[in-house]
Amino acid sequence: MCFALGLAAALQGAGVTGYTILQVYGGSGRSGEWSRSGQVRRAEGMLQTVCIIRPEWLNAAFKVVERHIGVVSITDCEVLRGERF
Repeated sequence: MCFALGLAAALQGAGVTGYTILQVYGGSGRSGEWSRSGQVRRAEGMLQTVCIIRPEWLNAAFKVVERHIGVVSITDCEVLRGERF
């Protein structure tokens, strides 16, 4: 979970104030199915991060993840309850 703490610090340093970091327990990819129970090395470190950021923060956010494998999904979204954000 050390990486998660570093990730949280890097996101905060990039100006991201709201995010969620989740442990990933398994999935399937280019090499087939995998799980945290030992099918691939470092699976215990697989994380999913969800955050909604302003477009001008994208470059700072990419610096957080650019050295790691993964998928980045970018989409427009609308915040329905801005007072909760």
